[in-house]
Amino acid sequence: MDKSNVKGFLEFVYDFYRSMKAHEITLVYEGEITHQITKAFTSLTESNMAKDSEANSVQKKVFHVMVECLQNISKHADSFGSDDFLFAGRGIFMVSKGKDDYHVTTGNVIENDKIEELTEMLTHINSLDREGLKQLYKSQMKEGRLSEKGGAGLGFIDIARKTGNKLEYHFLPIDEGSSFFLLTSSISRNA
Repeated sequence: MDKSNVKGFLEFVYDFYRSMKAHEITLVYEGEITHQITKAFTSLTESNMAKDSEANSVQKKVFHVMVECLQNISKHADSFGSDDFLFAGRGIFMVSKGKDDYHVTTGNVIENDKIEELTEMLTHINSLDREGLKQLYKSQMKEGRLSEKGGAGLGFIDIARKTGNKLEYHFLPIDEGSSFFLLTSSISRNA
């Protein structure tokens, strides 16, 4: 990735956040996502929400979505066969708090040949209501259509079920073989 791409990427992230109308970004991280990092983030966010007297049900949902999203990055980012220090096993993770909701955004590099399948899966998940999501989750568990990286979209389905909101996603091209995949989940603060 050359310098102009990095600048374009940073501008995209900035614009993306402005468009989300995030009033307060409570946590931003870029780097390798490990189990220890996941534990640190969740306890930081938990103590912040407790300090703000956020409802228990909201805290639980934010916590659950964070863990699910971070596990998704750690599962998939390391599969990207890049020696580039910008990408290998890395991702970005952001939590922001608005007046009515929390936003959890994750981003990691994916190979372009995965975009179509991911788009289809996320579009399908977003088209379902609560009962449809429950049925899809059950059928994915029963069929056991899990890849060696785990999944079959179970994490995405689970996030949509827990939050009751659509998943927002973007693919930002990096080069002819890869893109940056950004996923945002919204958790209502009015539990």
